[in-house]
Amino acid sequence: MASTVLAASGGVKQVICISWGTKYGAPFINRLYAMVARNITPPFTFTCFTDNRIGLHPEILCEDLPPLDVEMPVNTRGIWPKARLWGEKLGSLKGPVLFLDLDLVIVSSLDDFFEIGDPDDVVMAKNQTTPLERLGQTSLFRFPVGKLLPLQQKFRADPQGVADTFRYEQRFVSRNAPGGVTFFPRRWVLHFRQDCRWPFPLNYVLAPRLPKDARVVIFPRGLLPQHAIDGKYGEKGLPTSPLQHILGVFDATKRRKKAPFRYLRHYIRPTKWVADHWRE
Repeated sequence: MASTVLAASGGVKQVICISWGTKYGAPFINRLYAMVARNITPPFTFTCFTDNRIGLHPEILCEDLPPLDVEMPVNTRGIWPKARLWGEKLGSLKGPVLFLDLDLVIVSSLDDFFEIGDPDDVVMAKNQTTPLERLGQTSLFRFPVGKLLPLQQKFRADPQGVADTFRYEQRFVSRNAPGGVTFFPRRWVLHFRQDCRWPFPLNYVLAPRLPKDARVVIFPRGLLPQHAIDGKYGEKGLPTSPLQHILGVFDATKRRKKAPFRYLRHYIRPTKWVADHWRE
């Protein structure tokens, strides 16, 4: 028997993502689709809202980026172009949709994300970086098409002001979603840096772990799955042996202005389980 959430979308699990510009593109979208397909019970759809359809897997449903004629905020960390998805309509989709960022890693079944709550709920992954704040994470969240229209209207009226007030789009959604937000179980969606990598000095001898109850692992703030696979910390990092990295603490140019202890914490060993899951 289908859940009430699935009943609202005709029994189909609707997964969506968004892509614009050149930072990610087809390799990330195709990889995400493959992970979804391996970890979901049909029927399901995977829809990408994008400005470039070249090279995408034929099973991916493509829609144009929803129009949002505003000047996007500058000097803010929030991913505000996601606001394009908050309109009254969303392509041909109706009912609840599960949004996924392009740079997350799916490690187990997504089915239960369509079972929790009611069709009209906005359900977010819990943000672990601010444990004292009731803050959701928009790397993965479920919402019914059209429910967030009031947020889009507020954002359209003053994009820079909204961004300056809330800094991140996830805080704006958490605090302003009509009817409030609820959360998926905390351990379903894990933060790679916080939940998987080991603290110093264990990070030098143990590869990042994958907790058994994880469903999805997110990679926010510049540390991407390929970095974890390679064993480097971010775009500017270089794969090095543990000893080479430790000795780098005495070289300010290698530390790149990081304080010594912060530099030592920013080391990860190559992470095989990320490569096992993050693939087509």
